[in-house]
Amino acid sequence: MSKIHQALNERILILDGAMGTMLQRYNFTEEDFRSERFADFPHPLKGNNDLLSLTQPQAIRDIHALYFEAGADIVETNTFSGTTIGMADYHMEHLVYELNYESAKIAREVADEYTAKNPDKPRFVAGSLGPTNRTASMSPDVNDPGYRAITFDQLLIAYKEQVRALIDGGSDLLLVETIFDTLNAKAALFAIEEVKEELGLDIPIMVSGTITDASGRTLSGQTVEAFLISISHIPLLSVGFNCALGADQLKPYLKRLAHNTSFNVSAHPNAGLPNAFGQYDQTAEEMQVLIKEYLDDNLINIIGGCCGTTPEHIRLIAEVSANYKPRQLPVVS
Repeated sequence: MSKIHQALNERILILDGAMGTMLQRYNFTEEDFRSERFADFPHPLKGNNDLLSLTQPQAIRDIHALYFEAGADIVETNTFSGTTIGMADYHMEHLVYELNYESAKIAREVADEYTAKNPDKPRFVAGSLGPTNRTASMSPDVNDPGYRAITFDQLLIAYKEQVRALIDGGSDLLLVETIFDTLNAKAALFAIEEVKEELGLDIPIMVSGTITDASGRTLSGQTVEAFLISISHIPLLSVGFNCALGADQLKPYLKRLAHNTSFNVSAHPNAGLPNAFGQYDQTAEEMQVLIKEYLDDNLINIIGGCCGTTPEHIRLIAEVSANYKPRQLPVVS
């Protein structure tokens, strides 16, 4: 834990870029997703990217290595959908522990290789906890506003299994990310606190919300300030935003966050906004210019990329970030 705090005092830390964007380059088929182990599995598996940690581990390993090579200090585990809730879509709830454990183990091995090459720049593994595809705050049925597709307790149980496996697999920290519903995030944070107590250990926690549109609110309706207040009871390593918006659209919300918290601030925006085909066109050079504005305004301690970003984006972000000191943490009364 002290190593990452020490690193944050010394420099702006670089988070990796998109896993999904890189996996798309492989054009994996249904057979590739299945590999030998799941050749006879009775349900379709294509699209289950978390499963690739078991069926195509070399691809996951190579992607982590590319991001470290590009200058990343922290890589995220390939576990964005790694809960029983997310895996229910593929009828693979029984694999959740193994998926998270193996994903963390792969990232840990690659991180250790790069730390050994340059001990002055330790590399870290962030266990990724995604938001799930259910929301605890809102009804998915417009005709029944009181209905909920998931409860807090169900989320808590699911996240606890994921958290334990990510820690057992070697994660240095845990990243609760792409939060569109703060109640879901609270379940994840409560799960982390319970597992920490059960295992008798401490582990740093990053929290990253998602501003879903130009209203400047999360999907469950919270402003930047309300979101921050909702999660500030936990001693966090960092708080920030990722996904949904590009770096330029995200900046005003990041500024409000940075001015209102004494936590470290993180950001991993998309490579701009998607085009009509759902693709991200923003080049690494264009994104670098926008991230430089974050740095000029002293907004961030941890910076990376989300949808559409590649090792080239991260390389140029790392390059420009090296010229700046990390954001000084204000005392917020």
